Amino acid sequence: MSFHRKLLLLFSLTVFFSVAAVTVIVSSVTREAFKHSEDEQTSVLVSQFQREFNRRGDEVVRDVRVISSSDAVAQLGLAINQDAPDYASFLNLAKNTASGPQLDFLEFVDSQGTILSSAQWPAKFGYKETAVARGIPQGAFLRQEDLPDGPALALAAISKAQVGERSIYVIGGRRLDKNFLSWLDLQSGSRALLFENLGGVINAQAFIDPAGRLQHAEFLTPLIEQVKRDGQQSQTVIHWTSNPLDDEAVHAFPLAGQDNQLLGILLAGTPRRPYLELQRHFAWAAILAAVAGILLALLFSRRIAQRVTQPVEELAVAAREVSQGRWDVRVPVNSGDELGQLADAFNRMTTELTAQQTQLIQSERVAAWRELARRLAHELKNPLFPLQLTVENLVRARERNPEQFDEVFHESSSTLLAEIANLKAIVSRFSEFSRMPQPQFQKVDINDVVRNVARLFQAQMQSGESEPIECKLELGELEPMAGDAELLHRALSNLVLNAMDAMPEGGTLTMKTNQSAGVTTVEVSDTGAGLNAEERTHLFTPYYTKKVRGTGLGLAIVQSVVSDHGGKISVQSEPSHGTSFVIELPANIDKLVASSHQTVES
Repeated sequence: MSFHRKLLLLFSLTVFFSVAAVTVIVSSVTREAFKHSEDEQTSVLVSQFQREFNRRGDEVVRDVRVISSSDAVAQLGLAINQDAPDYASFLNLAKNTASGPQLDFLEFVDSQGTILSSAQWPAKFGYKETAVARGIPQGAFLRQEDLPDGPALALAAISKAQVGERSIYVIGGRRLDKNFLSWLDLQSGSRALLFENLGGVINAQAFIDPAGRLQHAEFLTPLIEQVKRDGQQSQTVIHWTSNPLDDEAVHAFPLAGQDNQLLGILLAGTPRRPYLELQRHFAWAAILAAVAGILLALLFSRRIAQRVTQPVEELAVAAREVSQGRWDVRVPVNSGDELGQLADAFNRMTTELTAQQTQLIQSERVAAWRELARRLAHELKNPLFPLQLTVENLVRARERNPEQFDEVFHESSSTLLAEIANLKAIVSRFSEFSRMPQPQFQKVDINDVVRNVARLFQAQMQSGESEPIECKLELGELEPMAGDAELLHRALSNLVLNAMDAMPEGGTLTMKTNQSAGVTTVEVSDTGAGLNAEERTHLFTPYYTKKVRGTGLGLAIVQSVVSDHGGKISVQSEPSHGTSFVIELPANIDKLVASSHQTVES
C-alpha cells in the first residue's frame, strides 16, 4: 500500500471515529436529557394529579360533613328512631340532597350498614354497605361505586351523624372522569389516562381519556398487568405503529382504595417524536460531517502525501541511481524540516561517496599498476637472467678462446632466440588481455561450443606424457541463445586448461549444460585438489596465479567474457573435493536483434 493511501486511510479512520464518538456522546447526552425531561414531565403530571385529587377530596369531605349536619339527615335520624319508620318517604332524600353540592354519589346508611337512601341507584335501598364496617377514614379515598350501567371509580368520603341513639353514615363522592383529568395542565403532546380496575377486563372502555384519542388499548395490557401484579409504578415505551415517531413513553402509577386494593392506574404518556427527530437530525449531521471530513481528509492527505512522498520518491530514485553507479546524483532541498534535512544529508553522503570513489579509483589504479609492474618484472626477470648469462658467456669465449667461439656462439644464439620468444609470448598474453574484443552476438548453441572445446583437448587429455583424464559431457536440451561463439570457446578453453592443470595425476573432467527460465548454465568440474577460502577469494583477480609460469590472466579473461555477455560466474570448491565453475548466461535475445540492426545499417 502506498504512503498516500495509508495517509488517506489514517485520516479517514480518524475522522470517522471522531465523528462516531461525538455522535455517540451527543446521542447519549441527548437521550439522558430527554429521559430527564420525561421524568420531570411525569413528576409534574403526578404532582398535579395529586394536588387535584387532594383539592377535590377536601371538597368532597367538606360537602359530606355539611350534609351529615344538615336538617335532612336530622329528620332521617328522627324517623328511624321511631318504632315503625316510613322508609319510603326517604327513597329520594339522597338524590335531592346531592343536587345541592353537586355530588355524583350520595348514600345514607344506618349503623348496621343498611342503605337507607341512594342518589345514584335508588334500588339499592335495603342493601348492605361494607364501607361503614371498615371504619371512617380521615380524608377522601378512592371507592368503587356500583351503578345500573356498571361500576364507576369515585373520590369518596364518609361522615357520621349521631341523632339520638341512632347513627347515620353519609357516604358521598364525585366521579373520576374526563372532567377530573381535564383540569390537569399537560405539556404539548403529553396526555393522562386513567384505567379503572373495576371489572377485571382490560379494554378501551376501562380507560378514561379526556382527549378521546386512545386506540389499540391492547398495547397497554402488558404494562397494566405488570402494575397489577407488582403493585408498583412502572414504565415502558409503547410502539403504537410501525413508525418509530409514533412511539410513546408511558409511566403507570397505581391508585389504591380504602383497603389498599388496586382500583385504578394513572397513565402519563410522553411522546418520543421530538427525541427521535432530534436523533435523526444528529445522525444526518454526523453523516454529513463524516462525508465532509473524509473529503477534507482526501484533500489534505493528497497534499500532505505530495509534500512528504515527493521528496521521499526523489530520494528513492536517487538511491537507485547511486546503486547503479551514479555517485554524482543530487536531490533538491525544498524545505528546512526533517525531509529537507534528510535530502541535505543524502547530498552530503553522495558528495563524500564521490570523493571516496575518486580516491578509491585512484588507489586501485595505483595498486593495479603496481601489481602489473610487479608481475611484468617477475615475468621478464626469468628470461632476462639467461639472456645476461648467455651474453656474458659469449664475451668470455671471444676473449679466452677465439678458436671455439663459433661453437659457443651457435649454442648461445639458440638460447637467446628461445628466451626472446618467451618474452614475446609474455608480452603477447598481456597485450591480448588488454585488447579483449566486445562480443559479436549471433545465435549460439552452447552444446556445440562445449563439444568443440572437449574435442580440442581430447588428444591432450589422453596423451601418454601425463596421467589420462576422462572427459564426461552431460548436455541438456537447450534453446539457442545470443552470444559470441568464439569468445565463449576461449572462456571454456581456459576453464578446461585450469581443470587439467589441477589434475596432474589424472582424474575426471565433467562439463554439464542445462537451461531454466531463459538462463543457460554451463558447469565445468574437476576432481583435483580443490581450493581453500583465501584462494577462492582471489581467484578472479588479474595476475593472481598459483602456477610457476602462469600469468594469472586466464580466469580474469573468463570473467570478462561472461560479464560482457551479461552473465555471472561462480566457483564451488573445497580442499581435496575438486572444483566446479558455474557460468550462468541470459538469453540476450534483445542484443541479438540490436546486433542484426547494426549489421543491416552497416
